[in-house]
Amino acid sequence: MKKLTVIIVNYNVKHYVEQSLISLYRAMGDIDAEIYVVDNNSSDNSIPYLRKRFKHVNFINSHHNLGFARANNLVIRQTESEYLLLLNPDTFVGEDTISETLSFMDSHEQVGALGVKMLKSDGTCAQESRRGLPTPRVAFYKMVGLCSRYPQSRKYGRYYMGYLPWDEPARIEVVSGAFMMLRRSALAEVGGGLDEDYFMYGEDIDLSCCLLKAGYENWYLPVNVLHYKGESTQKSSFRYIHVFYDAMLIFMRKHYANRSFLFSIPVKTAIYMKASVALTKMLLDKLRDNLGFIHKGRREEPFFIFIGNKSSIDHCRRLVKSNALDAVFYVGNQETMPEGHKMLDEKLFARTTPVYVVYDIDAYSFSKILSLFENNPKSNVALGTYNHRNRILITAEEIYQ
Repeated sequence: MKKLTVIIVNYNVKHYVEQSLISLYRAMGDIDAEIYVVDNNSSDNSIPYLRKRFKHVNFINSHHNLGFARANNLVIRQTESEYLLLLNPDTFVGEDTISETLSFMDSHEQVGALGVKMLKSDGTCAQESRRGLPTPRVAFYKMVGLCSRYPQSRKYGRYYMGYLPWDEPARIEVVSGAFMMLRRSALAEVGGGLDEDYFMYGEDIDLSCCLLKAGYENWYLPVNVLHYKGESTQKSSFRYIHVFYDAMLIFMRKHYANRSFLFSIPVKTAIYMKASVALTKMLLDKLRDNLGFIHKGRREEPFFIFIGNKSSIDHCRRLVKSNALDAVFYVGNQETMPEGHKMLDEKLFARTTPVYVVYDIDAYSFSKILSLFENNPKSNVALGTYNHRNRILITAEEIYQ
């Protein structure tokens, strides 16, 4: 029996999946593991592209979009490993991430699910790394803004558990499906898979809740993973708004149907109001676009800083020229420039335009890149990576090739 099965569900984000797979292979080492990629009927030629580059990955090609739960369950039901890792396609892991999470699971037998410190592309910690169960009371505080106003309050801020330290392991209630390490024996006790009533959102909350009810613990471990957050979904679509808020209602009906009508009605009202506001904003934005209005605060052309091997930088120079973008270049690697972008001229980061610090992934380990950004986050500076093998530059907003 294998130690670990990793499952990635892809939908039209093959380059993000490619980078995620590269990071996984670096992190696997001698771990007895297998990787599955389930493609939800992508239109970007994902499977042929990825299969040519990753001979040892198992690919499942669905002819229609199964959603997140059903796609993961396809693999869960046909594998027998001790642990499962549900991993978003728009992530990459550090070289020590997999070994540290497995070690923690091995030494804590009551842990049913384990999450990690997810970093956003600007180096700040994603709140979704630690969450509390969205009970009617907790969900209401989140919906009406008390959670964001008092993020470190144990009462009002429980949705994101903002009172917990970021640098210590901690018991949490909800593990994010973007990186969800599962004990298969625990999963078997709560139905053996994800609830397929959910299409894309809410499955992780539901499963976390079921594991807690079965007597297992859910934990947060402070090891780094980058989550571009949302590159695998189309958040400006009506379908996204419908699926996201419908998932919240499914969860409420399933786990809190016994609560009194008077107690649950404010939460349901808040959910409908939030959905209506989000939909209205989306429609207005599309109307402005169609009428040719210029948005205030529209993103300007970004400024790029490249750090890496000379051969990679030469490729990037041509890439930048082809896109008519400004840039500066630094030849260096993990040994010669150990502080990475912390050594660069601070004036570069004072620009009003967005700045990307792009690291050559052959010159820097993924762990080092994550550490550099976590230790020196800046509001207008975001992470980019460059892979000289495919000559592709990846940011949270765009793929350059």
